[in-house]
This record gives sequence, structure tokens and C-alpha cells, in this order.
Amino acid sequence: LRVQSDMRTRVCKQVTGGKKTAKPTKATLKQQQSKKGPLEMSAKKPVPFLRQVVSVTKKVHRDPRFDDLSGEYKPEIFMKTYSFLDSIKKQEKEMIQKQLKKCRNMEQKEKLQQLLNRMTQQEQAQKKQQKLRERELSLKRQQRELAKQGKKPFFLKKSEKRKLELAEKYAELKRSGKLESFLNKKRKRNAIKDKRRLPSQKNL
Repeated sequence: LRVQSDMRTRVCKQVTGGKKTAKPTKATLKQQQSKKGPLEMSAKKPVPFLRQVVSVTKKVHRDPRFDDLSGEYKPEIFMKTYSFLDSIKKQEKEMIQKQLKKCRNMEQKEKLQQLLNRMTQQEQAQKKQQKLRERELSLKRQQRELAKQGKKPFFLKKSEKRKLELAEKYAELKRSGKLESFLNKKRKRNAIKDKRRLPSQKNL
């Protein structure tokens, strides 16, 4: 048996010219593996318990409202840059009003009316916000003037701001002639609230 093995080694050396067979390099291994094939792990090394099977890029979600990259929100600049939207909204409102006049289908008419009401509510809310901003700006100007004169600037409380808002609201209603109807509605609401607060006859 020993003689046979010696003979085989001699024959192999004669064929290869006394050189050892070269091991396949990493490049050849990569060429042999297909692109879609699984990743081959070495059997000599133990496989780690936690290993990354597929490398996935993590998506980072960015909220522009709370991110510094978007810049600081200033309502005055925002209103100026997007002022062209007001004209578009006005055109859309006019179109809906025309459609309402021509429409005969009751379901479609109701939908259009709801849309028109929503648009008018949005307009009113926008005007209200603009008035509040204007009032705040005027107060800030007054404070700056007082500071320039060397006086102490005054800061209005929330209750005082509400009083000013109510005074402006009443003045506006008086101008439009809707003050009486508004006061009547308020009286009715207060009467309903008082009735609810009163103990019922069952509890007596």
C-alpha cells in the first residue's frame, strides 16, 4: 500500500512538474458564484448569532414643520409668497356658484353647497387670523416706541386680548347691522345652558 501511494505521488509530480495545485483566489470564487445566488459562508469559521443577511438602507422621515432645515416660519412672508392662491380660490368659488345655479340634481346640489360653505368658512378664518396678526404687530410697534422713549413696555394678558377681540367684533357687527341677531342668538344659547344647569323634576 505504501509503495502504491509513493508511486501515485511520483506520477502526480511528473504530470504537474513538481508544482503544487494553486488554490482558487477570491476573484475566481466571485466569478464562479452567480449574481442572484446565495452568499456562501465558510464552514471553518463559526457563523455569528446576529448577522446582517441583506443590507437595507434605512429611510429617514423628515417633517418640515419641526425641522430646522426648512427654515423659520414667518406668517407675513408666507402670506406674501402664497398670495396668488387667493385669486385662484376666488375663481374656484365663482365657478361653484355658477354650477349651483345651473345644477338640477339634488344630491350634487347639496355637495356643491357644502363645498361653498367650507370655502366661505376658510375665507372667514383666514381674515380673522390676518386681523389678529395685524393687532399683534401694532402692539409690538407700540412696545418698540415706548422702549425707544425709555419707558417700560407693557404686555397684555390673555384676558385683556380677549376683551379687545370682543370689542372689535361688536363694532364690526354694529357696522354690518347684525348686532341684534347675534345678541338674540347668544341669549338663546345662554338660556339653554341655564336650563341644563337647573336640577330636573325627577331629581327633586
